[in-house]
Amino acid sequence: MSPKNFLAGLGGAIVLNLLHESFKKSKVDAPRVDLVGQEALQKVVGFFGSQMNSRQTIYNATLAGDLISNAAYYSMIGNSPNQLFGKAVSLGLVAGIGAVTVPEQIGLDAKPVAKNTQVKAMTVGYYVIGALATAAILKMLQGRQ
Repeated sequence: MSPKNFLAGLGGAIVLNLLHESFKKSKVDAPRVDLVGQEALQKVVGFFGSQMNSRQTIYNATLAGDLISNAAYYSMIGNSPNQLFGKAVSLGLVAGIGAVTVPEQIGLDAKPVAKNTQVKAMTVGYYVIGALATAAILKMLQGRQ
């Protein structure tokens, strides 16, 4: 993974999280990807016989993990420099659909991201927008070379 791809992916991950944070505070029926992440983190920590009691610590750890993992995932968009936007849409759709369908399959509460059609569509949309932001950043960086 090139540093340029990772930085662009981080930009896309930041866009994704800004969307999520903005809508979760302003809209009643918006996805709560953070709640799924926090539940997953608590289960992992619990598996190792520990627990996180501070809501802020759980939030911060989940946000950091989300930024890093999405940056790494979105960085793959740069592996197809001539097809940035097609790859972005494809990877964004896969990530969004996974965010909606995987939680229930691994024993997590899927309701925060899949309770109705609007929430499902917004969840998928967040990931597609983050991926498109990554492609746009990569395109801008290509123009500077």
